[in-house]
Amino acid sequence: MASLVDRHTGFVAALREAGLPVSVAEGLDAVRAVQAVDLLDRAALRAAYAATVVKRPAHRLAFDRLFDLWFPAAVGDGAGAPPERAARTLGADGRPVPAPLDPRVRLRREELADLLLTGDDAGLRQFARTAVAEYGRPEGQDAWFSSGVLRALSPETLMAGLLNAVLQGRERGGMAERIARRTFGDRIARFEDLVAGEVRRRIAEDTGVERTARLTVRPPLERLDFSSAGRAELDALRREVYPLARRLATRLVQKQRRGDRGRLDFRRTVRASLGSGGVPLATHYRPRRPHKPELVVLCDASDSVSAFAHFTLLLTFALREQFSKVRAFAFIDATDEITKYFRPGADVADAMTRMAEEADLVWITGRSNYGNAIKVFADRYGDAVGPKTSLLILGDARSNYGELSLPVLRDLADRARHAHWLNPEPRRLWDTGDSAASRYGEIVEMHECRNLVQLAAFVEDLA
Repeated sequence: MASLVDRHTGFVAALREAGLPVSVAEGLDAVRAVQAVDLLDRAALRAAYAATVVKRPAHRLAFDRLFDLWFPAAVGDGAGAPPERAARTLGADGRPVPAPLDPRVRLRREELADLLLTGDDAGLRQFARTAVAEYGRPEGQDAWFSSGVLRALSPETLMAGLLNAVLQGRERGGMAERIARRTFGDRIARFEDLVAGEVRRRIAEDTGVERTARLTVRPPLERLDFSSAGRAELDALRREVYPLARRLATRLVQKQRRGDRGRLDFRRTVRASLGSGGVPLATHYRPRRPHKPELVVLCDASDSVSAFAHFTLLLTFALREQFSKVRAFAFIDATDEITKYFRPGADVADAMTRMAEEADLVWITGRSNYGNAIKVFADRYGDAVGPKTSLLILGDARSNYGELSLPVLRDLADRARHAHWLNPEPRRLWDTGDSAASRYGEIVEMHECRNLVQLAAFVEDLA
């Protein structure tokens, strides 16, 4: 067993690797907090760490999973020898399926139903540990699975019996049933979480805590790579984009208010100085004309950056009130305007689908060709870029070793008021393989942008 210092150091390092911002000072604060609690009181130990290193509610899930790995509630089965396994048969997928009439399984299901009925969390935790020991490792395999436990005990099928137990003599379908159904649903979800946590603990004992942490703990939403987001995470990311747009809008308004003093009005200043013998005690300035720029987005729509393009386009159209005109263009090896697909009120997912089906983005191969795409944009839509335009290019700068059209891009950048390039690849991969990041970066300032943190930093710099 590692010493407490080693375990603390490894835990803090794992938090940072998972994307939680834990500074050196906060790590030291955690040490001081741990000294003030009983180390045998695991709940107090968890609370002390959480109070010092968790800054946002969204970080709590990753924190709890890592805490359970680095400070497990038990070692091995947690209670002597492993429980005797019930005899099981194999299903079509090769995994064990308990016989429905197996008395051992029936006994376990009755025990689970009693725990769900009473809401005994400590008992539910111990039961999850026992259930994983019995059903979490299929015979003949070395790996642990949650699915074997949940398939054997089928906790969701206990709902009807639980409702009957608490609604005796009451009318069904009313408020009492809805409350009971929600309560038992939460307890079943809690049991499933306990099973998953126990499986992770056992995997960590077999393969190592660090490896298990990297494989099972997802980074917090703001540090999640756009390209690796799942369906539920995509929905959450969409919700995060609009507040980001509103913050940018607020900053833009504040900048305009702070910068309402324009150029010196020499004539008014001299006229006012006549009353003080020609000494300009007060200076006067011309009113500042607020600049509302135009925005042009040129986006790589190839498969390698499609998720990234989705969110940056969403941000762009959330900011459309801040610009006098917004035009968007997408390309693979040809370029087409896609502004019409993102009208106000349009569903972004549907717009992306329509764009993929209807837009003319393929020239010959359907593989990224930045050189030809830039040429087509300049030939067909070059008039979209002018002295009031902010040009925003989104892509990984990988052109499959094709031409780059650097002079054409330079001309577009020179014509624009501002030009920026967001690259979703890690900076360490720039200029590897067919990447032309540095060559394009010499013309248009390039920023690494793979998650919400980097996107927010770019937005703040832009504001």
